[in-house]
Amino acid sequence: MAGSPTPTETGTPATALGPTALVLGSFSAAGTWAFLIPWTVLTGAMAITFGVMGIHHARQGTGRMWTAAAGTTLGAVGFIGTVTLLWGMS
Repeated sequence: MAGSPTPTETGTPATALGPTALVLGSFSAAGTWAFLIPWTVLTGAMAITFGVMGIHHARQGTGRMWTAAAGTTLGAVGFIGTVTLLWGMS
């Protein structure tokens, strides 16, 4: 048999959680200041979710911690910033 049937650490989907959280978190944080309210709430929540999952997998040795932590932070900034803006408008 030429190849290994089990995925390597770099071949698992868990390695994509951190970068995905980072991209979604940056969209969420930037969207807060551009008043893209429905999208910032959605991308912020997804960035927090993917970032926390990425941190979990990074602690087990799969993926990078800094991208997951940065994505979680940016997602939280975007999500909380948008909720604060909406609460202040009402």
